[in-house]
Amino acid sequence: MSGEVRVSTLVGRTLAKLGVGHVFGVVGSGNFDVTGTLMSEGIPFTAARHEGGAATMADAYGRMSGRVGVVTTHQGCGLTNAITGVGEAAKSRTPMIVLTADTQAAATRSNFKIDQDALARSVGAVAERIHSPATAIADTVRAFRTAVNERRTVVLSLPLDIQGATAADEVGAVVVPQPSVTRPDTAAVEKLVALLAAAERPVFVAGRGGRGAREEILALADHAGALVATSAVASGLFNGDPHNLGISGGFSSPLTAELISGADLIVGWGCTLNMWTMRQGRLISAGTTVVQVDVEDSSLGANRPIALGVLGDAGLTAVDALAVLRGSQPEPAEKYRTEANALAIKGGSRWRDVETPDLSTAGSIDPRVLTRELDTLLPAERIVSVDSGNFMGYPSQYLAVPDEFGFCFTQAFQAIGLGLYTAIGAAVAQPGRLPVLGAGDGGFLMGISELETAVRMKLPLVCIVYNDAAYGAEVHHFAGQDLASVVFPDTDIAAVARGFGADGVTVRSATDLAAIKPWLEAYDAGTQDRPLVIDAKIASDGGSWWLAEAFQGH
Repeated sequence: MSGEVRVSTLVGRTLAKLGVGHVFGVVGSGNFDVTGTLMSEGIPFTAARHEGGAATMADAYGRMSGRVGVVTTHQGCGLTNAITGVGEAAKSRTPMIVLTADTQAAATRSNFKIDQDALARSVGAVAERIHSPATAIADTVRAFRTAVNERRTVVLSLPLDIQGATAADEVGAVVVPQPSVTRPDTAAVEKLVALLAAAERPVFVAGRGGRGAREEILALADHAGALVATSAVASGLFNGDPHNLGISGGFSSPLTAELISGADLIVGWGCTLNMWTMRQGRLISAGTTVVQVDVEDSSLGANRPIALGVLGDAGLTAVDALAVLRGSQPEPAEKYRTEANALAIKGGSRWRDVETPDLSTAGSIDPRVLTRELDTLLPAERIVSVDSGNFMGYPSQYLAVPDEFGFCFTQAFQAIGLGLYTAIGAAVAQPGRLPVLGAGDGGFLMGISELETAVRMKLPLVCIVYNDAAYGAEVHHFAGQDLASVVFPDTDIAAVARGFGADGVTVRSATDLAAIKPWLEAYDAGTQDRPLVIDAKIASDGGSWWLAEAFQGH
């Protein structure tokens, strides 16, 4: 046992030993000491301009790095500023620590006093706190274990009076917990294999819970004759497989939707098969058998009736199922994995490859033309982040990504304005890739304060702003009504970006994209050290193909 140190020091050192990867935040008096401790322990810190930005940066960092991100806030108003980002992370089940100061229990009339625990629980996060100096290390370890083992966003409150107290320095005795893995029940695996053997047109759909099991799921799919697809958050997982349908759901191309609808067995791997992924259930045809594999019992059958729920890790379940299937079927079955389907998938699984009319006008560019051109111009080794809005299907389906760590989709809360924050956090997680943001003008302007953060970080970040001078989703959804509340004068976003220290280019036609080539040349040379904002004045698409799906869930 060593001497006594401040509790704020113990908490910071414990989190560092447990292996948190990066800290994002806005530092005030309440979280100054604990943030300084994390930095002194070698944990990188990114100062955001708003706690909401910091929260989503930490969320995106965790999703794209596989490590636990931390957002740190001042008590009270610092936490309320962060709460939309905390809600997004909680709804997405991102393992994340929200390290927030809290008022002293006795400070009942403090200006900063709120019920932080209730606030955390209201958005689906787990409320934890440092209860006393003597329990500070144990409380911190418990919060971290909950985040990792239960895949939860944990709000860890540090009351000011406890922070300032001292306790024995026993951080050296902390044991780093290993994530738990659930092996499926043998009987459940045998039932899954029986369904696979009986199916003629099986389709596997992997979600976030399948992101670490690419090879295992593909090996089973190959032997069982199954096509593969993903939810939006797992986009890129099956890249390179000739029978990869891409994204299942509202973003699906006509061919992808047709083949999924033609399945007689759909297996969700770490995927809840929600209304977005299954188009309100319309991708599941009458008579189709539905199976879910998940590590959480509460997720099995949560969104629709299932014939079988397998409680277990996606990778281990796929391995066990393949072993059983090979026992009764030594050779792979062709079934849905035909050469004809592979050829059709190659030509039509992405909207980028589907022929569409050019809606460009003299002063605006068709968003599909814009995104196709940028897909060709931008380096392939990229990480794409997408804000929410009418435009969002274009970067999601027209910009190719190298793998599941090349696409970050913070859409569980359906909040606009998180895109720029997401792109910054994703860029920190994957520094070897070009960060690319797709955002609407409304969402980009909502979060634009963090453009200064990107400039300060010298991030070579490409921001594609689909600028229709409106909240486009509402314009199309409420067509024919008075739209004065959702349309705006045109904003010169490129000029605003230059004011922040970024490069800014206005694009009204494909030929205008020539202006980004010098920026790209500097990036290729390794000398680019500032963001590029492409203010694309887009033509109306009359309401994007996925929009009707989205509004059915509102």
